[in-house]
Amino acid sequence: APAPPPAWHHFSDPAEVEALRGNLLAWYDRCKRDLPWRALAVTEPDADRRGYAVWVSEIMLQQTQVATVIDYYNRWMQKWPTLQALAQASLEEVNELWAGLGYYSRGKRLQEAARKVVSELGGHMPRTAEALQKLLPGVGRYTAGAIASISYGQATGVVDGNVIRVLCRLRCIGADSSSPAVIDRLWDMANALVDRSRPGDFNQALMELGATVCVPKAPLCGECPVKQHCRAWCRKLFGKPAPVPDVEDCGVGDCPLCPPATEPWDSSLGVTNFPRKAAKKQPRAMRTATCVLQRRGCRGGPEYLIVQRPSSGLLAGLWEFPSLPLAQDLQEQKEREVLADHLQAWMGQPVAAKGLRFIGEVIHIFSHIHQTYVVYSLPLDGDVTLDPASPSRWVTEEEFHASAVSTAMKKVL
Repeated sequence: APAPPPAWHHFSDPAEVEALRGNLLAWYDRCKRDLPWRALAVTEPDADRRGYAVWVSEIMLQQTQVATVIDYYNRWMQKWPTLQALAQASLEEVNELWAGLGYYSRGKRLQEAARKVVSELGGHMPRTAEALQKLLPGVGRYTAGAIASISYGQATGVVDGNVIRVLCRLRCIGADSSSPAVIDRLWDMANALVDRSRPGDFNQALMELGATVCVPKAPLCGECPVKQHCRAWCRKLFGKPAPVPDVEDCGVGDCPLCPPATEPWDSSLGVTNFPRKAAKKQPRAMRTATCVLQRRGCRGGPEYLIVQRPSSGLLAGLWEFPSLPLAQDLQEQKEREVLADHLQAWMGQPVAAKGLRFIGEVIHIFSHIHQTYVVYSLPLDGDVTLDPASPSRWVTEEEFHASAVSTAMKKVL
């Protein structure tokens, strides 16, 4: 077993743990935000429906801000209020509702897991974090802990980005917070701290603190209910580390949780010295040619051709204007030619490169890709015979926005 972390970096005093729990829960009871999934987690008497409500919210909240999620969550729960209802939905319906929320594989995995619960688990959600993570696709350690503690009262901790920030500041953990060794220590700490009588509320309180008070920049330390337990705050106040127990003089030597010697405490940063993260990898640059084909619809208004992306990979199963990746160094004329060839391959008729009208460029940032869409338009006279092997359809502008299209394609239009 790994050696326990030095006393400086964990909570060794039971009285301090109890005080921290009490202060944090009292603050949460006074100051928590009114969020729709929290209301359901408290008022819904059916355990499976509680678990489902929390599950949907946690999947949507991955990599997405609360303000963005609320409307999507409300529409989702109105359309599919139960696991059984979601299991009967089509992937196309799921993608349509998810459109614009990003990280589209989340919705697909959520529906797959709902079908598994209905078909293999008798319609009942697993009740423990271990079973949730083992049995439900797309449910990782954090999501499992959140569902189990909030919906079913299991005394298990959670570690997400907000919790990482709070714990690293509370205990001056300055090693790379994304490293497996540090993450393991943070999970140990979260499991030790979680309140046994109110685990769900405690975990939500810890996350709420990170989201509203212990924020990445300009944290509101004066409003923090646990500042007296925060070693980073004490160090900011007094300009030096607080006394450490016995000979555990962290900050000197080879402590695996202290900041590296090459990155010492910066007094100008205060508590925002923590957490430390590894240098972020720059997103790779990609260029994609996109053509908006337009015709006059039967009612006189314009219609646009959209095609469906492959069922795996980036933006899997979503609809888009006909597009293809470009080499980074192509000249505009060559871009037109390769795009014309691409269109001709599935339209079944010649497309003149000179007929493509350059509109402009749209930049869209994915988490790992800096994508530039080079946008062309091509008005068509009359109908065309489309390749039946490639799913495609003509849509009005209103139908386009109601379809499962990405935010990037909305920018293109």
